[in-house]
Amino acid sequence: MSQPAGRLPPWLGSPDRPALPATRTVRVGLVQSACTPSREQNIAQALAGIACAAEGGAEVVCVQELFAGEYPCQSEDHAKFSQAQQVPGPLTDLVAAAAEQHEVVIVASFFERRTPGLFHNTALVFESDGSIVGTYRKMHIPDDPHYYEKFYFAPGDTGFVSVPTSRLRVGPLVCWDQWYPEAARLTAMAGAEVLFYPTAIGSLDGEESLHRQQFEAWDTMLRSHAVANGLFVVAVNRTGREGALNFWGSSVVYAPSGELLARASHDQPQTLVVECDLGRIEWSRTRWPFFRDRRIESYGNLLKRWGD
Repeated sequence: MSQPAGRLPPWLGSPDRPALPATRTVRVGLVQSACTPSREQNIAQALAGIACAAEGGAEVVCVQELFAGEYPCQSEDHAKFSQAQQVPGPLTDLVAAAAEQHEVVIVASFFERRTPGLFHNTALVFESDGSIVGTYRKMHIPDDPHYYEKFYFAPGDTGFVSVPTSRLRVGPLVCWDQWYPEAARLTAMAGAEVLFYPTAIGSLDGEESLHRQQFEAWDTMLRSHAVANGLFVVAVNRTGREGALNFWGSSVVYAPSGELLARASHDQPQTLVVECDLGRIEWSRTRWPFFRDRRIESYGNLLKRWGD
């Protein structure tokens, strides 16, 4: 079911005034992989995961952060800028072809080379006809041991966006954005029905004693975004060991009520297909009317680094 680029299906309504039928079910695919030094193998396994999800009935498929390679930011290495890709370019063409072949919407994360010396961690949304219909450049850029992203990526300049597609309104965010309630809130306010977080997160060597605490904090944040904003949250994490990082997998889907709908393996590649009844969004928001009760006139200090 393809839609012409730039056109919305009649039932979705306009970008400003979306129609939300009482029940509208969408099947979402999550492709969790373990990356290797072989770029070709990483791309092939992501494309195979997309095909597997589509065969399982997925209509929207999300792959993990920077799926084409091992996580590049464990060290500050100028040579790794060679991994960056133009958008559009050969790698996006492969994903676009997969979207068209399997007639699925795809959310995928790329190391974008915007121009010489300017790079982003970018999530693209592909329509089921292969067209790129949405761009989100990661807004929150970490700089922690083995997550030296500020060396590689400029902060995003797209703002927080909702992307209308033939299946649903996609809210693309990326990894470190997961920790910021402001990012989830603003993406929800833009009209997103599902927040998608392509992710690369795990524990460091020497921090094994903190692993469970860190994982539970991450998981709690994802669940809280679903509840506080009355929408679905999907996080697709990588798994396996890369250098000093053990990625903890556990890709997950939460419903607007905070109900856990599915969780992938902690330490194995896995593809999930999860049914999401988008009618639950309105149900949750009318029972827990957080948007109704927000005191927007009192939130000015959110625009400051710290309060008065």
